[in-house]
Amino acid sequence: MPVTDTVLPDDQLDREATLAKYLEERDKRLRAEGNDQYINVTDEFEHYVEDPYVEAVEREPLNDEVTFAFIGGGFAGLLTGAKLKEAGIDDVRIIEKGGDFGGTWYWNRYPGAQCDTAAFIYLPLLEETGHMPSEKYTHAPEILEHCRRIGRHFDLYDNAVLSTEVTELEWDDDAKRWIIRTNRGDEMRAKYVGVGTGPLHRPKLPGIEGITSFKGHSFHTSRWDYDYTGGDPSGALMEKLADKRVGIIGTGATAVQCVPHLAKACGELFVFQRTPSSIDIRNNHAIDPEWFATLQPGWQKEWLENFTLLQTGGFADEDLVMDGWTDISQRIRDKVVEHPERGFGPEALQQAYFDSDDEKMAEIRARVDEIIADPETAEALKPWYRQLCKRPCFHDQYLQAYNTPTAHLVHTDGKGVERIDETGLWANGEHYELDLIIYASGFEVGTDFARRSGFDMVGRNGLALSEKWDEGMLSYHGTHVRDFPNAFIVGPSQAANLISNVPHNLTERGNTIAAIINHAESVGAEVVETTAAAEDAWVDRLEHGGRRFGGDPTCTPGYYNFEGQDAGRRGTLNSMGYPEGPVAYFEYIQEWRTTGDFEGLEFT
Repeated sequence: MPVTDTVLPDDQLDREATLAKYLEERDKRLRAEGNDQYINVTDEFEHYVEDPYVEAVEREPLNDEVTFAFIGGGFAGLLTGAKLKEAGIDDVRIIEKGGDFGGTWYWNRYPGAQCDTAAFIYLPLLEETGHMPSEKYTHAPEILEHCRRIGRHFDLYDNAVLSTEVTELEWDDDAKRWIIRTNRGDEMRAKYVGVGTGPLHRPKLPGIEGITSFKGHSFHTSRWDYDYTGGDPSGALMEKLADKRVGIIGTGATAVQCVPHLAKACGELFVFQRTPSSIDIRNNHAIDPEWFATLQPGWQKEWLENFTLLQTGGFADEDLVMDGWTDISQRIRDKVVEHPERGFGPEALQQAYFDSDDEKMAEIRARVDEIIADPETAEALKPWYRQLCKRPCFHDQYLQAYNTPTAHLVHTDGKGVERIDETGLWANGEHYELDLIIYASGFEVGTDFARRSGFDMVGRNGLALSEKWDEGMLSYHGTHVRDFPNAFIVGPSQAANLISNVPHNLTERGNTIAAIINHAESVGAEVVETTAAAEDAWVDRLEHGGRRFGGDPTCTPGYYNFEGQDAGRRGTLNSMGYPEGPVAYFEYIQEWRTTGDFEGLEFT
């Protein structure tokens, strides 16, 4: 029945009409190929992933042994390494394909890059390193420097191997060691390995017809070419673009941050949009040193717990962080309190989410009208989906950029760019001649572990992790995998799954790994491994708990929901979290690691 024919109260009629609009916009963007619409950056596209920042220094191949080797030099590796050092495990090596620590913050140096979660909880180890963030949402250069600060503070540079990519990782059951081979000819051995390659380091490119035919200049935002554009990561004017016609493909979180800088610099800027982002108020500000000095020891743990509690719908006397993330959840909580007649079960919580989300998204669309001068552009920039269907964005210059006369939004109404040729690209049947194409198309998130990491992991009896996880991730605590002894996976999945502040997941994982290794070394164990029964029970508990990241069938396609495709059991396993939520998981894992029993693990 058409929505307009339904006899409903006005507020419910609006809700039904909004949902119908959401479904209409989703259907425009559904593509049968899902993640396969993106190009694997290998072979002729390899130059899109080369390191433009640090040239690898020639060295002799390493043939040595360490106690703990960690693959990945982002927050996962830095936090695990720091926690191991605090526990007295000094023989730690971080292997990183980039030329320095930082992970995604090593690669993301595009103008305007900054964290979307408040720095007081996003930047780990602030108390330990004595650092005060300069602003509520720090910019990329400061985040990269903080990664380096962690490396220096915990002496993680001493044994690090940088500009080195792991190509093979194999368990030697006779020697009880992991063999690590690299693109530099290394063959290292490690008693324990940690893997924290994460999803935000391998760029993806849109599979647009003719993408290799363009004769102008092009690059991915994670490999920004300042030699071509001028400017620098701190936001200096990109003066070399003053006479250039520039096209940027993508309007996700990255584009939201760099478009304002491009709008100021380019002769002409064309932003090619398939789906608009939701743009809420950021309200960034500098941090007052006098106020910061009043914080008492243990403040960061307190802030982390406060944010996680509020962001997941809990109650606290005070909102310490006060950002868009806690606002989302507090709105839901307040709706529950407003309607006690609905009860407090899952259905009541879901209705409260719908009510508060309708309210929030109406505000976000109204904000577009308040800011954008051109009505047609404003209409095209309005997001028609629930806020958590895509990465929520917070910015106070992005929408304003479209009021710049030389900045043009090319809205493709869900279709995307049609094709690329030697001189530019086609969209909506119109050709745009360009000097530069910038791909703001993000990173590989939903692809296989081996593809993202660049290597497979081979455990006992030649079992590859890609084979073990062929039908989805199987783990104990999201960390341990049966038949992969002395190996630790570091990420949020099958654990807290706190996506709004990923470093909190990694901090707790580092604490847990350090406790396990410290215990193993103290009892003289050669092998630490989860039991098959513990792994099966954990996966069963998560599956029956039903808590997972993404999964709303009304959502517009994106990396949050497998590009709108049915996740199946494989996708569901890969995105599951602790049924009782992040707060409960952090409490559970802290108690688990401090009892000394390490239930579910075998030390032999």
